[in-house]
Amino acid sequence: MYQYIPKGVCSQYIYFDVVDGKVKNVEFIGGCHGNLQGISKLVDGMKVDEVIDRLSGIKCGNKDTSCPDQFSKALMEYKKIDKKSL
Repeated sequence: MYQYIPKGVCSQYIYFDVVDGKVKNVEFIGGCHGNLQGISKLVDGMKVDEVIDRLSGIKCGNKDTSCPDQFSKALMEYKKIDKKSL
């Protein structure tokens, strides 16, 4: 399981796995629980690059980022670290 510490949002941690290039077991700690549970379920089984494309750049209110955007950043960081899994 990979752990990411988001910046500039309410959630404190994002945990996820990547299996055969697909996102699995996404869990946000903190933040808007219902919305983040929904995002976690929607992206489960999606290819990493598809999740990045869909979530990157989403903003929350007047912030420059959001929990979904931070998840896309977590996946981009993951890709840099663990290229063999993709």
